[in-house]
Amino acid sequence: MAVAAEVVVDTPKAPVAKKVSHVMEMHGDKREDNYYWIRDDDRKDPDVLAYLNEENAYTEALMEDTKELQEELYQGMRARIKEDDIDVPLRKGPFFYYTKTLEGQQYTVHCRRAIPGGAGPGDVDEVMETRNGAPEEEILLDENLEAKEHEFYHIGDLKVSPNHKLFAVAEDFTGDEVYTIRVVDISSGQPVGKLITGSTEQIEWATDSETLFYITQDQVHRPFKAWRHRLDTDQSEDACIYHEEDEEFYLDLQKSESEQYIFVVSGTKVTQFVLYLSAINPAGEMKLLSPKIEGEDYSATHRGAHFFFTRRSDDIFNSELLVAPVDNPSALSVLLSHRPSVKLEDVQVQKDHLIVHVREDGLQAITIYNLPPVGEPINSLSSGEKLEFPEPSYSLEHEDVQFDSHIFGYGYSSLKTPPSVFHHDMNTGKTVLKKVKPVLGDFDMEKYEVLRPWATASDGTRIPISIIYRKDLVKLDGSDPLLLSGYGSYEVPNDPYFASYRLSLIDRGIVFAVAHIRGGGEMGRKWYEHGKLLQKKNTFTDFITCAEYLLEEKYGAKDKIAISGRSAGGLLIGAVLTMRPDLFTSAIAEVAFVDVLTTMLDSSIPLTTAEWDEWGNPNKEEFYYYMKSYSPMDNVQKREYPNVLVTGGLHDPRVAYWEPAKFVAKLREMKIDDNLLLLKCDMGAGHFSKSGRFDKLKEIAFVYAFVLKTLGLLLKSPSRL
Repeated sequence: MAVAAEVVVDTPKAPVAKKVSHVMEMHGDKREDNYYWIRDDDRKDPDVLAYLNEENAYTEALMEDTKELQEELYQGMRARIKEDDIDVPLRKGPFFYYTKTLEGQQYTVHCRRAIPGGAGPGDVDEVMETRNGAPEEEILLDENLEAKEHEFYHIGDLKVSPNHKLFAVAEDFTGDEVYTIRVVDISSGQPVGKLITGSTEQIEWATDSETLFYITQDQVHRPFKAWRHRLDTDQSEDACIYHEEDEEFYLDLQKSESEQYIFVVSGTKVTQFVLYLSAINPAGEMKLLSPKIEGEDYSATHRGAHFFFTRRSDDIFNSELLVAPVDNPSALSVLLSHRPSVKLEDVQVQKDHLIVHVREDGLQAITIYNLPPVGEPINSLSSGEKLEFPEPSYSLEHEDVQFDSHIFGYGYSSLKTPPSVFHHDMNTGKTVLKKVKPVLGDFDMEKYEVLRPWATASDGTRIPISIIYRKDLVKLDGSDPLLLSGYGSYEVPNDPYFASYRLSLIDRGIVFAVAHIRGGGEMGRKWYEHGKLLQKKNTFTDFITCAEYLLEEKYGAKDKIAISGRSAGGLLIGAVLTMRPDLFTSAIAEVAFVDVLTTMLDSSIPLTTAEWDEWGNPNKEEFYYYMKSYSPMDNVQKREYPNVLVTGGLHDPRVAYWEPAKFVAKLREMKIDDNLLLLKCDMGAGHFSKSGRFDKLKEIAFVYAFVLKTLGLLLKSPSRL
């Protein structure tokens, strides 16, 4: 087993959760969960709250010797941030819309300025004028003012009406991801109409600027009904435009880039179909746009006389691009054929161009195609312009676009390159860097090395790894501390993005690596399918393979390796802890999904039925026993474990707080070592931790202090903060 760093403290007595037998039986198999009592759906049970508070107090006491380090880390992270900053404006209609942050303030301010020349396509070189004589800034919403009355505050959508006179905003005040929608008159700042409650974060406007569309959730937080709301009516009078009765399907709300159609998308992990409604005629009926076929996945957008679709199926696993006339949407023809080695990820459409986002060999790419004039047939695409990116490993982000423009925006970053926004003129091919997110201090990206090696799994699968380290601090001789992170679920790509706070570890000589394991979306649809359901263990063994490779190649020391993952990545950490606890020195499992089998058997828990396509339905015997073979809660044994930090959020609707809490209770009962085992449960937040940007840094500083403490680096001074 990896040797844990010696920790010398006056150790208080660890909490011991009471044991209350709870036996569960399925398929002739009995499981006993002595900590099932920790589950309280109402979050009010005094015994449960007392236990969580006791664990938090214990964690606080055990980390007392890192208080100074936590503050140093926090101040260092915050010192890198330009606190008063402004994002790249989006030209929309007669205004530039943008967000900004203020010095000393936790939250975002939403603003706009009138465009001197009025509405238009814009220019790739244009800059929003802010000096004297420029149009006055209008503040739509200052989140800092709204958040004053709440311990937690998060905005989902904020959408301005088509006539630019109103905005609608979805707000979450607890972290449970149940939103309240309100509408505000921009000129007066006064509310318009009544509140809409119990919604998801999604909002869309009809063209009339008097009608809103939104989605509500059922009792297990499944988005299941789409609604039409008029501003002059009460929510009780709203019309349900679609009700998804199948408990395995969930709804999504979108608007075409052309702003002419409202889309309601209903889907599982394997089947998805689209319904549509004219935004110009919002009182009309919702109609089926793409067919509902088991195993086929459709998404759609619109331009002129055509709908564009992406379609995925078992045979067309990496998706193809289709087009159909608006007056006959079932008359589909192929524009981009399926390619087994290239994943078609997304399509954006603007007035004269089609922007196609793909992924090849694990790397994102963008190709831009010219479209014929509106009204003409679309039978094929031009050869296209492929945008090039300079680094071996990077991350791309979508930027909002103005439909009637030839300017396309995208975000770029890498492990060492700060987030950068580019605008590209699709007519001329000219690209302009509009903004690089500032990193204050003496940050110099040339001090860092980024690599992308590949590990090889036992079945021959090659697994990409993204690595960053400080060239002047790291020896690569097998003596360096290493932090390996991973995710590997839901076909979500874990792309290597820049995070200035991460420098607080890297600048202390820690090698940081990301394992792009199966179950994620980095290498296409098959990469995902080979890491889900009855092949889920590939996710965990891939991660172990990456850790072993990094140690063998001397990217890290065998007694100084920490691992981390969040949510489904917390399941990853929990699983590899039970599979190979000897391999790691420290492990951080945040909002950890670690009681997989029990949760997937309980359809009253939010998201369970919608998750059966990801993990399997354990009501079926084959899935039950496979899930049981890796579910961390079911595989804790009496043995030694590394240092472990597990986090949760009391109001988390995605991973209920009792999963990390029960896991820690069982680990504490079974472990036979003196390594740290800590639970940190945020009593005032949900899945995404604190809502304020500085509060989030404090949470990260705490986790990093745990890493440094358990890797024996507590007293090691950084080269800089």
